[in-house]
Amino acid sequence: MPGKTKFVFVTGGVLSSLGKGLASASIGALLESRGLSVTLLKLDPYINVDPGTMNPFQHGEVFVTDDGAETDLDLGHYERFVSVRLGRDNNYTTGKIYHSVISKERRGDYLGGTVQVIPHITDEIKACIFRTAEDYDFVIVEIGGTIGDIESLPFLEAIRQFRFDAGKENVLYIHLTYIPYIAPAGELKTKPTQHSVKELRSIGIQPDILLCRTDRYLPKEIKAKLALFCNVSPDAVITAKDVSCIYECPLIFNREGLDAKLLEVLNVWTGSPRLEEWDNFVHRCKNPASSTTIAVVGKYTDLTESYKSLNEALYHGGISNDAAVDLRFIDSGTLNQNNYESVLEGVHGVLVPGGFGSRGIEGKILAIRYAREYAIPFFGICLGMQLAVIEFARNVAGMQRAHSSEFDPETPSPVIYLMTEWYDERKERVEYRDTDSEKGGTMRLGSYPCKIMKDTLAWHAYGQASIDERHRHRYEFNLEFRSRLEEHGLVFSGFSPRGDLVEIVEIKDHPWFLGCQFHPEFKSRPMVPHPLFVDFIRAALESKSVLKDKTQVQETVDAAENKNS
Repeated sequence: MPGKTKFVFVTGGVLSSLGKGLASASIGALLESRGLSVTLLKLDPYINVDPGTMNPFQHGEVFVTDDGAETDLDLGHYERFVSVRLGRDNNYTTGKIYHSVISKERRGDYLGGTVQVIPHITDEIKACIFRTAEDYDFVIVEIGGTIGDIESLPFLEAIRQFRFDAGKENVLYIHLTYIPYIAPAGELKTKPTQHSVKELRSIGIQPDILLCRTDRYLPKEIKAKLALFCNVSPDAVITAKDVSCIYECPLIFNREGLDAKLLEVLNVWTGSPRLEEWDNFVHRCKNPASSTTIAVVGKYTDLTESYKSLNEALYHGGISNDAAVDLRFIDSGTLNQNNYESVLEGVHGVLVPGGFGSRGIEGKILAIRYAREYAIPFFGICLGMQLAVIEFARNVAGMQRAHSSEFDPETPSPVIYLMTEWYDERKERVEYRDTDSEKGGTMRLGSYPCKIMKDTLAWHAYGQASIDERHRHRYEFNLEFRSRLEEHGLVFSGFSPRGDLVEIVEIKDHPWFLGCQFHPEFKSRPMVPHPLFVDFIRAALESKSVLKDKTQVQETVDAAENKNS
């Protein structure tokens, strides 16, 4: 075990989207499998204070932590691969760093000195890294962006200095890069990596290990060439091969010797890694006994990274049921009265995820109606739950103009509305907001308790009466409409401890219909899948079986009619 915290910095070169987050998470999983305590930190170069107000098409999913931080989606990878639970101190942006430094300057903390990028900004970055390290054997720090970007220079300068502050025996640099295969020439090309490492070395950082993203294992001669031109040892050139299941990454890295080399450089001794759980999970992932098709009806379907945690939670639920999950992404803006039934025909479950804005709302409501009327398992998350209430109010309870005041301020039946005052159990105080409140960081954010009613779908899925789940929303169910909707069969199965906030709704006499105000996908893990996703996929598999039986019966009837005619 290390006597002092060790720091591993992960940078990326050549191009973006190589998988620095997955690489960092996989390294964390390998270290944890050896009995070491690990935490992770993401440093993002954009000027936004956090990604909370950013368009998912630009930045992908916003991952919410227990303490209510809106963070980069890579923190979702970290939590899925490593047992640690992260918070607002595990994600810093340029905006957050500069905001802190400028606030200190306004208070007079710098005693009239000229505030500069070096040392003030770099010192603030280093302080954030040290603050994260308390009581951990290892801190893995991912630097967002690509080497050569002007935005990330202050972070790179800070981690260059960090080796002198923490001691060179406690700091290791890993550079993730790209090795393209040129098919017409039949060759792997190392030049992009050579140039990327040259750029990194020009600012004073010599990588200790190269992680080479590629579609095949690197032969020894390619590793030797990279080692020679990039000034590392051949055993420090690691293949980061494309995989069909992302949870295979730790196993690939281990076989390539990444964890062993990392520990050798940092002079840390541990026992052998225990990777049996990962081996078993990957085997089940690659060898499902059955499959099911789930329609994900949303507005960000052109970029599936917008629903990263959701996608993974569905896969976790599938593997728990020994099944592959085929996700059919449907842009809700394309659904209308004339086509929604044909578009959704053949799916075994419908899921409407969270989102913001009015685009595609009516298409989502049509998808919910399809699931309700055709007895297809339905799962609504956050906005999906709110729209399930609206659909039920309109088409079952007779409130034809029912809506959310977010989308129709003049609706006579605001079954979903902006709650301006409520008691916050986590902060232990009354919170206030209105339509003029700032957008950033003003939602109901983070983990909150929920009480579940007995003998409900939620009760049977969770197997307990009290849960905690993560939230990210402004609008709530309007309790004035509770009695009327209950009379028509809507079940309110989850509430906040004081009963003033509805957390879960269900429908009687339906195989599986559940909407939750929270985001359960943020707490699903490969080895510990979220119970709602496990139960939803179970119901979808049963739905597939029922649909198959009905099809066979209809085919038999049709054949008999044809024979008689």
